[in-house]
Amino acid sequence: MINSPTAPKVVSCPSCGKKIEWTPIEVYRPFCSERCKLIDLGEWATEGYVIPDASESLEEETDELAPIPLDRTNLFE
Repeated sequence: MINSPTAPKVVSCPSCGKKIEWTPIEVYRPFCSERCKLIDLGEWATEGYVIPDASESLEEETDELAPIPLDRTNLFE
């Protein structure tokens, strides 16, 4: 089915990939069913969609790239 101005937009369910029409009659959109909607909600609730924390790797890099402390006691002698 080709999307056209008169035809409703067709999208894929984020959970299972089933094609659904984006219309008001599809009450669970963008999901195809309540089951897929609840599966997605469960992933969020159990932190299944966590974005990896980049601060740990930044701390390691910062330690490696930290400047070497200089002995400044003899600078003006």
